[in-house]
Amino acid sequence: MTTLNFKPLAKKIKFDDSMMWVEFNDGRTLGMPLVYFPKLLNASKQERECYEISGGGIGLHWNELDEDIHVGYLLTGRCDV
Repeated sequence: MTTLNFKPLAKKIKFDDSMMWVEFNDGRTLGMPLVYFPKLLNASKQERECYEISGGGIGLHWNELDEDIHVGYLLTGRCDV
């Protein structure tokens, strides 16, 4: 079994019409379909852009949308938590 020996930290988020792109501190960029996140899918462009990277990069938070995403779950494919 392989375990991660580092913490992936989010640096920046970008959006297009159907995807959220998360840029990490190690240079990776991960694209996730917005349909996995109904609050973000139904939000305006302005609401999506009003996010905070919390915990030094371990979380993504949208106060107005009451949405929180743990970036570690994104890398494991878990979008239900």
